[in-house]
Amino acid sequence: MHKVSIVGAGNVGATCAYQIAAKNLADVTMIDIVDGLPQGKALDMAQCGAIFDFDAKVEGANDLSALAKSDVVVVTSGIARKPGMDRMDLLKTNATILKDVSAAIRKHAPDAIVVVITNPLDVMSYVAYKVTGFPRERVVGMAGVLDAARFRRFLAWELKVSVRDVNAMVLGGHGDQMVPLPRFSTVNGVTVTELIPKDRLDAIVARTRGGGGEIVKLLKTGSAYYAPAGSAVVMVEAILKDTGHMVPACAYLDGEYGYKGIHLGVPVRLGREGVKQIVELKLAPDEKKMLDTSAEAVKKGVEEVVQFL
Repeated sequence: MHKVSIVGAGNVGATCAYQIAAKNLADVTMIDIVDGLPQGKALDMAQCGAIFDFDAKVEGANDLSALAKSDVVVVTSGIARKPGMDRMDLLKTNATILKDVSAAIRKHAPDAIVVVITNPLDVMSYVAYKVTGFPRERVVGMAGVLDAARFRRFLAWELKVSVRDVNAMVLGGHGDQMVPLPRFSTVNGVTVTELIPKDRLDAIVARTRGGGGEIVKLLKTGSAYYAPAGSAVVMVEAILKDTGHMVPACAYLDGEYGYKGIHLGVPVRLGREGVKQIVELKLAPDEKKMLDTSAEAVKKGVEEVVQFL
């Protein structure tokens, strides 16, 4: 059985752990600084396995040495975004946390693939990449799967079709400047630009960009966790099963799309080595301009975070 370690046993981490265990993808270790929290949630999940018949082992720990022998490490630790808080406001606190966690991954799980969920995600993925010193293929951020899922759901609601029939593509940074791509989004092969009037499509794109903030405003005391956790599980499954599944994810770019030295949401194929391939789409001038704007925002965050590394 594979081993997946999840750093952070809050809502996202615990939901991710449960979904991995329930699918029998791997044994799971949750690690959190709060004494008893990961252990209690792990015991609860293990008992749930006796209800839904899954045998994956779920354990809790408070020390990062429990990362040992991990095939994949999912990093969720950090403070959550609060109402009115911009993602870049999270930078200083979460960069410090990610630096410590990444050093522990380098020490205790030197062969692991790292999937980052902590916000601001694009910049935190860069922190993990730099501190671990791992090859770029082995440090990837979750964002694009989540953003595309939100886009898919809104498109399905608009057209009153099953979400299973909808494929969507979202590039760029995980924030207000993400780049949903209607031209690459389809319903059973039919481009959504042929099915939805431009004004409605523009409104759906805007709602997708603000998808996380919409949930934060509704919850008032937290942020999304079911869909973020599920998005990470999709990536973990593709990695452990070496499927080559293509999803939008936050990968380190070294010239692709004209960018170097940043993590940015692009289509990738995932497998046992992490990112098997970065897929370069032929973007129209307006699409590339939006991606440039998004990349610049991420680049600014990277420049700000360097002082903490």
